Amino acid sequence: MNTRVLISVFAASLTVAGCAQPTTPEQQFINDAADALGGRTRIQAVKTLTIEGEGTNYNLGQDMKPDASTQQFAVTGYRRQIDVANSRQRVEQTRTPKFAYFQGPQPQKQIQGLDDTVAFNVNAAGAATRLGPAAELDRRHDLYHHPLKLVRATVDPKATVGNVRQIGTVRQADITTAGGAKVTMSIDAAGVPLSISSKSYHANLGDVVITTTFGEYQEVSGLKLPAQLTGKVDDFTTWEIHASKQTVDAEVGDLAAPASLRADKPEGLSPPAPAPPNVTVEQIGKGVWVLAGQSHHSVLVEFSDHLMLVDAPQSEARTLAVFAKAKQLVPGKPLQQLVTTHHHFDHTAGLRAAIAEGMTVVTQSGNRAWVEAMAKRPHTLQPDVLAKKEQRLVVETVDAGREYKDHTMTVMLYHVEGNPHSDTMLMAYIPRDRVLVEVDAFAAGSAVNPYAANLLENIQKRKLRVDRIVPLHGAIAPMAELEKVAKP
Repeated sequence: MNTRVLISVFAASLTVAGCAQPTTPEQQFINDAADALGGRTRIQAVKTLTIEGEGTNYNLGQDMKPDASTQQFAVTGYRRQIDVANSRQRVEQTRTPKFAYFQGPQPQKQIQGLDDTVAFNVNAAGAATRLGPAAELDRRHDLYHHPLKLVRATVDPKATVGNVRQIGTVRQADITTAGGAKVTMSIDAAGVPLSISSKSYHANLGDVVITTTFGEYQEVSGLKLPAQLTGKVDDFTTWEIHASKQTVDAEVGDLAAPASLRADKPEGLSPPAPAPPNVTVEQIGKGVWVLAGQSHHSVLVEFSDHLMLVDAPQSEARTLAVFAKAKQLVPGKPLQQLVTTHHHFDHTAGLRAAIAEGMTVVTQSGNRAWVEAMAKRPHTLQPDVLAKKEQRLVVETVDAGREYKDHTMTVMLYHVEGNPHSDTMLMAYIPRDRVLVEVDAFAAGSAVNPYAANLLENIQKRKLRVDRIVPLHGAIAPMAELEKVAKP
């Protein structure tokens, strides 16, 4: 071949090379992930994925201590069915507590569904209930917390991939699906997906990052899929599942939401708004009221120049409604102290509202660091009252016991020692009325009262003269009822 021909061939090759579109970091990221899972063509052909296995659920916000992860539920009969093409999902599992659970030791079956933008749960009787906006958003993100579904979603031209970055040996990219779900995926040097995370809002914790990590990849019908999946909220592990069987394109049945919940019906266009808080009043002594009306209650106590509130449960909205009722009952006296019986999330969702109100938080000594951390956590995704109105935190702690007293009222706070539900539990005793305020230890009429014996032991050890038990769940009961159920 002469020199002129060689030059012509080289020039032609340059022209072809110059016309080829360079692969962007975003394209390379998705291509590598797709190749690691079995190739884009194979991924696009998938219609359904079924994951079966077992694992563990942990008790976020409900454990013995604020930072503990000792309480576990054994998960059996786990089955996750994903209709990949239609963005539907159904998760079934049975949870059995491996600890002294206040609802009893019996297994609990859970069914969680998603039909595109409609998230719902199905109870034991087969009735479906649509979730509220925040829970629905989390459920929609959860659908994309599997690498197969997420990589498949990037095929849609409306999906975007951006902000590819290298962090050590790991690459990360931010992905927005066509439906608006925003997640971050991490892959290793070979493109294997390591984790998928998304931002969320938690009523107690504020801004959080929910992450699913993947491991133990295995061959499944021409794909490589993770058999070990682990979920976290920030750094706290909330669940672990090990897949014993994975099936591609098996029949999954109809995963659609019930007709009454679907978005194509007028009543299903948006998630249900939460019901307004209902606060009822029952006076149990001079200057002492139970503020009930829902599943969780508070007790209001009047001193000569201020008010004390025992527990601010369920939500910020309920707590603000309780504040309003307290000011209506006793106008002119400030809400000065919030006694938190224990750190569990369902009993402290109004904690930050109390801080914003200027109330001193009274808690068992083991909760101090946790209260301080809750007060500092950012709430930017959904700013709460404390985020909008900064207030200095004041904390008072109770070791074995502490007295609050003036010439009109005495309240004794005691550590419920050895409580199997929470290491940092308090109970409140009003000597004048012989009333004991407690929660999650005894409820009259409950089918199970696994902590009643411990409560009775604490009452007797302190030689308290109690006529009535005021539980923050359920109805007021005579002391004789506690003594009856606490017997071995």
